[in-house]
Amino acid sequence: MRIQPARIARFLGVRLLSSAIVLFGVLVVVFALIQLVPGDPVRLALGTRYTPEAYEALRAASGLDRPLWEQFLGYLGSAVTGDLGVSFRNGQPVTTTLLERLPATVSLAVVGLLIALVIAIPAGIWSALREGRASDLIVRLTSQFGVSIPDFWLGMLLISLFSVTLGWLPASGYVPLTDDPVRWLRQVTLPALTVGLVAGAIMTRYIRAAVIDVASSGYVRTAVSKGLPPRVVTGRHIVRGALVPVLTIAGIQLATILGGVVVVEVVFAWPGLGRLVYEAVAARDYPLIQGAVLLVAVMFIVVNLVVDALYAVADPRIRVS
Repeated sequence: MRIQPARIARFLGVRLLSSAIVLFGVLVVVFALIQLVPGDPVRLALGTRYTPEAYEALRAASGLDRPLWEQFLGYLGSAVTGDLGVSFRNGQPVTTTLLERLPATVSLAVVGLLIALVIAIPAGIWSALREGRASDLIVRLTSQFGVSIPDFWLGMLLISLFSVTLGWLPASGYVPLTDDPVRWLRQVTLPALTVGLVAGAIMTRYIRAAVIDVASSGYVRTAVSKGLPPRVVTGRHIVRGALVPVLTIAGIQLATILGGVVVVEVVFAWPGLGRLVYEAVAARDYPLIQGAVLLVAVMFIVVNLVVDALYAVADPRIRVS
């Protein structure tokens, strides 16, 4: 079935509208964070630097001296234009600080997801096609072990083995990919392995379940009864039919990695968004926390939008409406 451009445009329009509604809800929640924090956030941010003059200056600069509705409208307008305020900690624009840290997190997430896919796709398909056999049991037990491992413990184990004992890879540090690709690859390997092994274990279980479900469907049984070679049945029918669930879990894992690698980034001293949020929470830098939460929400929405758009490409039977 050929997808018409008008249907694609309507599909994307509906998804963009729903994404805008979700983003507005996120803005409301993020704005409410600073209102629900116990105590005075300005007083907490100043800490030992508190003086009446500094307090009033920071309160005015943050817009907290205005009525609540005016604060929200101001925050909404500023967020739409990309102005997320000024950091309490260093006085730098929040948007600038987030954009400086974003490439490190994106590179870690992408490499980690690639490692997860390299592990999960063959392992999940292999396990599903040998359901009930010893190899299936081994894959399931291994994936369960991977899901159960805390990522901080796995990260420290990898550091102990590959950095301390063998001396093959650095335990910390970061250089942008464009500055030194070889050094970047050495530095990203251990944190990406930590992320990828855990995500790969999770994805293996989903891919196995998806392949088993497709393999038991009627059209696959029909293809087998027609005498098609097993390789053709697996590649053309089973794997293609399981591609949509694989896209779903890959998108979820990518979004999760982008917004949830706080512990991994702290363990490896990786200068990404996760470590930035950790430092902002420790310093009670609420504008920076708000901006980071909003950026992660936007990344979630963008990833889900891309995955939705890929559904129709992966499976023409899905109606784009």
